[in-house]
Amino acid sequence: MRIHPFDALRPRPDLVERVAAVPYDVVDTREAAALAHNNPYSLLHVSRPEIDLPEGTSPHAEAVYARARDNFNRLVNNGALMRDGEPCLYVYRQVMEGHAQRGIVTCCHIEDYEKNIIRRHEKTRADKEDDRTRHVQVLGANTGPVFLMYREQAPIDRIVAGVEAGVPLYDFTAPDGIRHTVWRVRDTTELVRGFEKVPLCYVADGHHRAAAAVRAGVERRKANTGHTGEEEYNWFLAVLFPAGQLRILPYHRVVKDINGLSSSAFLDAVRKRFTVTTPAAAVPPAPCNAAMYLEGKWHGLGWKLANGLDPLESLDVSYLNKNVLEPVLGIKDFRTDPRIDFVGGVRGTKALEERVNKGEAAVAFSMYPVTVDQVMRISDAGLIMPPKSTWFEPKLRSGLLIHTM
Repeated sequence: MRIHPFDALRPRPDLVERVAAVPYDVVDTREAAALAHNNPYSLLHVSRPEIDLPEGTSPHAEAVYARARDNFNRLVNNGALMRDGEPCLYVYRQVMEGHAQRGIVTCCHIEDYEKNIIRRHEKTRADKEDDRTRHVQVLGANTGPVFLMYREQAPIDRIVAGVEAGVPLYDFTAPDGIRHTVWRVRDTTELVRGFEKVPLCYVADGHHRAAAAVRAGVERRKANTGHTGEEEYNWFLAVLFPAGQLRILPYHRVVKDINGLSSSAFLDAVRKRFTVTTPAAAVPPAPCNAAMYLEGKWHGLGWKLANGLDPLESLDVSYLNKNVLEPVLGIKDFRTDPRIDFVGGVRGTKALEERVNKGEAAVAFSMYPVTVDQVMRISDAGLIMPPKSTWFEPKLRSGLLIHTM
């Protein structure tokens, strides 16, 4: 696959901790406003600009995109963001609770996405894709990278280890305890050649960012009568991680009601489809297990899979969907049904208990995480994972390195 060094727009070193922000799609407007409070440099003013407009402003209003552009230009004009001045690649290391992952910050080609060299495992929603495409076009930039993974290549690992021995551009620990370190790679030849031997990569996180960046590039390509193929809009910002270094947390489910059933009738229906153990731990011990929180108690759910299932059918979330959520709880469309919600594993099982105990949900399901290998096998098979199946952690910070078109 192709990678592309780029002349990054990046934070002034003394401001990096204030500029770099969580991805736009892991916080709502209220949370974004709280994180950016008293911090005019936060990239959330660009990625979630509605926080600077009157309460109740639609995130898709014209004024929101105009404010994003104004806030972005302000960061450039006041020197908070500066140019590197030459095309480079970067090594980006994240450390969370002793776990480290190291990726290459680069640009990937929109045609590699179109040709399925960059593979996906999720569907995108049209409204979210439209929003981010508009955002990219208004800014003329990719401010948040797409999180990609590839099967390990020892030569690339050796290059990265050598870069890590040098002096970093940035090295800071964010308020959530995650350490972020970035090194610049000026001599990019070896890494570019190394990735030429990588046949495929996979979107781990950021499907909407990827789709939007590609759409923005295609739109600019069509609008440019002098298109040559050398323009920066042919490339989009990404971080490529070796798959073996990544960690996926579970993505839990909460349901607002139990479809008009009494608790005893609901439990009877569940027992017909699962081996149920009560009481049980809140965290499932292995695949083919889940934990269900109902009326203040955790119940262990276990099952066995039939032989010959495809990689999608063998997922724990697929089994739960087909045996409880659809037939018992009556949830048919997991993307749009307002009765179901999803809780990222980073929030822990206590968040599930709180939702049920407060009456916000009637039942919660604690899941065992899928594996990176499962994600890649499903992508290779051209299949789409059920909604909210993977929670990659740690998340990439937006605004550390920005690609402009």
